[in-house]
Amino acid sequence: MRKKRLLFVINTMGRAGAENALLELLRRIDKERYEVSLYVLTGQGEMIDKLPPGINLLNKSFNSASVHTGEGRKYLLQTVIKSSLSKGALIKNFPYLIKNGLDMIKKGRILPEKLLWRVISDGAPRSKKTYDLAVAYIEGASAYYVCDHVKAKKKAAFIHIDYKEAGYTRKLDRDCYLKFDRIFGVSDEVADVFKQVYPELKEKTGVFHNLLDVEGIREKSKNGEGFEDGFEGIRLLTIGRLMRQKAFEVSIKACSILKKCGRNVKWYVLGEGEERKKLEALIDKLDLKEDFILYGAVDNPYPYLRQADIYVHCSKFEGKSIAIQEAQILGKPIVVSDCSGNREQVDDGEDGVICDFNPKSIAKAVDELIKNSEKREFIAKNALKRNENEDSLSKLLDI
Repeated sequence: MRKKRLLFVINTMGRAGAENALLELLRRIDKERYEVSLYVLTGQGEMIDKLPPGINLLNKSFNSASVHTGEGRKYLLQTVIKSSLSKGALIKNFPYLIKNGLDMIKKGRILPEKLLWRVISDGAPRSKKTYDLAVAYIEGASAYYVCDHVKAKKKAAFIHIDYKEAGYTRKLDRDCYLKFDRIFGVSDEVADVFKQVYPELKEKTGVFHNLLDVEGIREKSKNGEGFEDGFEGIRLLTIGRLMRQKAFEVSIKACSILKKCGRNVKWYVLGEGEERKKLEALIDKLDLKEDFILYGAVDNPYPYLRQADIYVHCSKFEGKSIAIQEAQILGKPIVVSDCSGNREQVDDGEDGVICDFNPKSIAKAVDELIKNSEKREFIAKNALKRNENEDSLSKLLDI
């Protein structure tokens, strides 16, 4: 009997939540029944080294440098230029770029990467092979590519973010999702917001929770390096890329409030991104160089997470945060901002604390946990019970 042919397409393989979730999904697929291929549109990302065995990587060349390094940014620029010149992608999309660019200017929110996804998609290599199922695992380029340039009997798309807040529109998509057989949001809220944008796809849209290796995370938390600075106060930890969506400037100001109240805390951030210089300037301005530490990206964040006293995840918007799930798996007391995604992952006062997204509210929520060790323990115990690890794989493969 012929194996079913599956193709997964993603924009990059950088160190982020969606990429981690994809790796776990690929790991669980039965390679005896399915021939599984992966295509990464930018041909780039440091997580490619973690690709499970038995997966056919279609990229003829691949650069494992992070887009947050000099080498990585240079390679990404080369990819964009190459895609623009290939197959007339830039000329073909010029009216699209102008029209959507002007719309962004009118709204006062210019998102060049959203425009470039279309150019990268149209300039990417194509295959004559027909797949039984092709999956666009993230928004933007992968969705456009699977819709327009992949031959498949069935097509599915994943949505990992609040579609409206992220800046996507039907005009930007060119209604590409109408051509998919199934769409999966990674949380109920993500799916609901998407259905508001595409109400006619209500029946085709469902929820597919991120798959996590629970035992693997717990095992990795006991191995490898963690914090080695000898700090004996309260460690606050956040895991996330240094990007506008995460708005770390709000957390930095919250840290300043805590320090002014005399709290013996250090706030660490595991992650890298284009906002680093801006955030470093604010840290210097508020005299927090020893207190708010941009630790950078690490291969194994779990020992750090295990050592943390409180996990804080406050951002403008989310889809479904894998970092929050990982903190729950390791039994951490959690503080999150009141936004899409986060609300679905935490029961306020039971297995976490939900606060408004401003420095005073974040500082107050963290301070209450600092002062109340019994509450910290109560929330941590409930967090351990929270993370159901359902196997959603059949929802996808049954297509």
